[in-house]
Amino acid sequence: MYESLINQPVLVLNENYLPLNICKVRRAVVLVLIGKAEVVEDGRGHFSSVSDEFDIPSVIRLIYLVKKKSFPRKMTKLEIFNRDKYICQYCGREAKELTLDHVIPRRYNGQHTWENVVTACIPCNRKKADRTPSEAGMPLLRQPRAPGNVGFYVPYQFLRTRSEWQKYLPHTR
Repeated sequence: MYESLINQPVLVLNENYLPLNICKVRRAVVLVLIGKAEVVEDGRGHFSSVSDEFDIPSVIRLIYLVKKKSFPRKMTKLEIFNRDKYICQYCGREAKELTLDHVIPRRYNGQHTWENVVTACIPCNRKKADRTPSEAGMPLLRQPRAPGNVGFYVPYQFLRTRSEWQKYLPHTR
């Protein structure tokens, strides 16, 4: 049980309360103990050492400002799934087994870009096959686009389980 507690994710905020990173409880507690951070949200219980008892933080804030450069996100399968919130862009179902689909198929010179790749469930991907959405009679729920360069984002699976984080993440409200 102890191992599962210290490996829980913790949202790290910059001094100005902007999200900076996600770390594990172990790292968050160390940052608080050495005076580099303060606990903003806890409420997940506590754990004990030989001499002390510690709250399990959910959100911490650094007491100094970290300047971080932002880089454009690389287009990966996981990034596409996160952008599309693990929802098939043709039927709207949330599925465990998803694939990537080129809106304009490669045979029509469709590019492998943010604007041409969407999440699709296996049945929809098979049904659409090597056709455009209009040829297949399968309109997209929303037009794909490159994510904004916000510098930080939280993977979708954390948003569903960590509701206390949402007030600190302006792009998820």
